[in-house]
Amino acid sequence: MQTTEGMPHRVAAAVGDYGERMAERYLRDQGMAILARNWRCALGEIDIVARDGGCLVVCEVKTRRGETFGGPAQAVTFRKLARLRRLAAAWLMEREEVGDGGHFPDIRVDVVGVARPRTGPCVIEHLVGVA
Repeated sequence: MQTTEGMPHRVAAAVGDYGERMAERYLRDQGMAILARNWRCALGEIDIVARDGGCLVVCEVKTRRGETFGGPAQAVTFRKLARLRRLAAAWLMEREEVGDGGHFPDIRVDVVGVARPRTGPCVIEHLVGVA
């Protein structure tokens, strides 16, 4: 069985899915409209695409069950942020091709870290405009 950071793949996938659901709920509670979740193209995947007023927000969600590998947000590298900027452009191009582009005067990349301790509620850290 494949593993991710010491967890079986199915457990890691379940933890990641949980984190994305919590992040989506959190972003909605902050007043954002969710436009897409787990959007994929040849360049990669965007966990959450949202609209915050007139701003397009591309969100990377990182979920952790412990601090062994650092906090969730620490897992997002400069390389990943550069990829997210390219993915935002690809998402916009795809929307324009299908006639559903909308107008976004601003685009930003956010990171939502979800820490899921073994007991108690999750803790969400939202880093706005990291790239």
